[in-house]
Amino acid sequence: MKIFFKSFVYAWTGIADGFANGRNMKSHAISAIIVIVAGILTGLSVSEWCIIILLMGGVMALELMNTAVEYVVDLVTLDFHPLAKKAKDIAAGSVLIFAIASAVIGCVIFLPKWFG
Repeated sequence: MKIFFKSFVYAWTGIADGFANGRNMKSHAISAIIVIVAGILTGLSVSEWCIIILLMGGVMALELMNTAVEYVVDLVTLDFHPLAKKAKDIAAGSVLIFAIASAVIGCVIFLPKWFG
């Protein structure tokens, strides 16, 4: 049981490191806070909240994975290498794709409530 609970400590340490050292994690968190406030003021349904929470969690989880890829690549080499650049770019691209999809879904949820 001790090992089980220790894994949560490691996970929270990773999340804290992502916020402290990840370049974009803070901006994702600020965006999430803005969306939460907008959702409260808009009066989202339970199913809409579930979608929004899943999207926010997905963006942040991918950003943490992107940061992890950057750490691993930097551990392997601090010199410029085309494959290291590709790994970092692809990881960042995965966050961008999910963030764009999240923004589009957010518009589908919010815009009809605001302007419909």
